[in-house]
Amino acid sequence: MRQPLGDTRYFLVGGGIAGLSAAAFLVRDAGVSGPSIRVLESASTLGGSLDGAGDPDSGYLTRGGRMFEEHFVCTLNLFGSIPSFDDPGTSITEDILAFNRATPGSSRCRLVRGGKKAPDRDRLRLGWRETGDLNLLLLTPERRLESRRIDHWFRPAFFETNFWTMWSTMFAFQPWHSAAELRRYLHRFIHLFPGFKRIEGVLRTRYNQYDSLVVPLRNWLVEKGVVLETDSTVTDVELEGEAERRHVRGLVLDGERVVEVGRDDRVLITLGSMTDGSQIGSATASPDPEPGATPAWTLWRKLAAGRSEFGRPEVFCGDTQRSAWSSFTATLDGPDFFDFMEEFTGNRTGTGGLVTFDDSGWRLSIVMFHQPHFPDQPGDRFVFWGYGLRGDRNGDFVRKPMWRATGQEILQELAGQLRLGETERAWFEGAKVRPVWMPFITSQFLPREAGDRPPVRPEGAGNFAFMGQFCEMPRDCVFTVEYSVRSAWTAVHKLSGRVPAPPPVRRTDRDPMVLLRAAGVLLRG
Repeated sequence: MRQPLGDTRYFLVGGGIAGLSAAAFLVRDAGVSGPSIRVLESASTLGGSLDGAGDPDSGYLTRGGRMFEEHFVCTLNLFGSIPSFDDPGTSITEDILAFNRATPGSSRCRLVRGGKKAPDRDRLRLGWRETGDLNLLLLTPERRLESRRIDHWFRPAFFETNFWTMWSTMFAFQPWHSAAELRRYLHRFIHLFPGFKRIEGVLRTRYNQYDSLVVPLRNWLVEKGVVLETDSTVTDVELEGEAERRHVRGLVLDGERVVEVGRDDRVLITLGSMTDGSQIGSATASPDPEPGATPAWTLWRKLAAGRSEFGRPEVFCGDTQRSAWSSFTATLDGPDFFDFMEEFTGNRTGTGGLVTFDDSGWRLSIVMFHQPHFPDQPGDRFVFWGYGLRGDRNGDFVRKPMWRATGQEILQELAGQLRLGETERAWFEGAKVRPVWMPFITSQFLPREAGDRPPVRPEGAGNFAFMGQFCEMPRDCVFTVEYSVRSAWTAVHKLSGRVPAPPPVRRTDRDPMVLLRAAGVLLRG
């Protein structure tokens, strides 16, 4: 017999996009009253890795952004019910689609070398061996790729191709990352191949993703009465029973057991965090070289200790040299640099996506956002973002790793890559630059085996389930909002008994026309 809705409490550990989505699904689809849902978040703000902060005077900050596309069915379904930031009569989904129709993206300057547009920027430069290896990877069952690295699959020449430069900087893959995860990405996004060289088919939000997604979702949940608690760290989960049937009986909050959990209550736990331990610098100071607090990883380690069915967190958080990179957000006091980049790239601001400096030691990329990128951004402030995929290496003009560079030094490196003169470098004077080092940002890409990521509801789990980037969702791809939202929907489906399963991943890799178009792109090189 199902438990009456009024007698069941829901505790959501983690207030990132997975936790907030789960709360929304519980209210919208399961009929749970808002006050019966309690979200516990260790940080001082909600949203997890979908963040946006700052002001015009101190400078703005976004650690990064996730890509969207039209087949993110779970995400677009959820946000189709949430009013947008600017217009309560328009849903977030409607706003995203309208914004992208009005401001379609198509890069005219994806790659830069020697301070100029790369002449072969519209070619993949794949030879027949590289194309054959890609096709073989697509055809190889995922189970045969366990623990295998990308550079164990491809020959060295593959990593010198434009395909790899564009792919790795668009999705943040490294040669030592998981071949199985690369295979999933190839299958999942094969329909984007025709526009891949120009980053066409990728959807963007009107503002940064915190203000476009998190703030409206948070406000909607508050209106529904959901209890949202920040600065509340769940340091341990008390379990009873054996592996055949375990239940959560209590949550240890900030080191003290303050939350009793009954058998009829439900607990949804977000595992791990790709932005745990982030360190933020300034224009004149580099980020701290040691990871900060890692509450999400600490909790998963405790949960998994002696319980293999809860996954293996050390696979993902045990080697920050392989999972880190740096990003930066620059706030400028005038439009001169934006005007220059429009002429340099041929793209109107907000329509070009990533510009990658292919010969940069840091493998530096920048994005000129549609302005304003923050709702409170004045008309005389301009914000852009960038990151270094290989921030562990020395720069070409700043002879130190990007991880250890100040904001001013990052702009100095950027000026060198663009071959700016002294007059042009003055555009960066007074810039507010916020560099950030993220030790676990691509931890979900590290080589893995079956069981390293636990299922959403492990075998024997009674009143609890897992969510987020580090539980296993077959066929879908980590490092996307869709993965987190799908995991939340699945957890609510399995625990509430009142919500249907999420729609399946759209299998465009089974569409003959999609496959023909993708093959044509690869064969043309």
